[in-house]
Amino acid sequence: MRQTISATLKTLVITLGLSLASVSFAAEPAAKPAAPDAAKGDTLYNSGDAKRGVVACVSCHGTNGNSGAAAYPKLAGQHAAYTVKQLKDYKGGKDRVNAIMGAFAGLLSEEDMANIGAYLEKQTPGTGTAKNKASIELGQKIYRGGIASKSVAACAGCHGPNGSGIPAQYPRISGQHAEYTEAQLVAYRSGERKNSVQMSAIASRMSDAEIKAVADYIAGVR
Repeated sequence: MRQTISATLKTLVITLGLSLASVSFAAEPAAKPAAPDAAKGDTLYNSGDAKRGVVACVSCHGTNGNSGAAAYPKLAGQHAAYTVKQLKDYKGGKDRVNAIMGAFAGLLSEEDMANIGAYLEKQTPGTGTAKNKASIELGQKIYRGGIASKSVAACAGCHGPNGSGIPAQYPRISGQHAEYTEAQLVAYRSGERKNSVQMSAIASRMSDAEIKAVADYIAGVR
């Protein structure tokens, strides 16, 4: 009888010990992701990572993110959270499709993306100029007041009077190449670019002339 009780107690102790061990293990906090490292972002942006086949961003987007080619957007001073979102969307390959950026983003980890975003956010944005004098008034009207008859909201309402945007929500657009901004608005309108419900709705109500005018005006906003 005593042997039976003793064996039962041992079983309970062992079982309880395993349960406590399980609880203790489950209660351990998950490791926190590393804080974004702008220095590592600098290395990736300017030198890439040959071992992983990651090409340097600077080759297209220019020194410090100030692209000199209209085909490639200016990234200097862009909010880190926005940059990370775009890279994730490119990697996902569904809502924002681009063969070059999709391949590039596909090689990046979330930590890489955060580091690149942190680096670019610290860079000083360059300025641009509006080039089309004939449409400057229309572009300014749309940017500052929208198009009431078409329920198009003013760009300044989200992107700010000087185009600096709102961190984590709306991107910096001041000084952006007019050709690039125009191409993105057209892509939103056509459904080719799907990663912003708000922008798709706005662009869907705009004519070619209106898109071109506001894109040119944005290039000179500061």
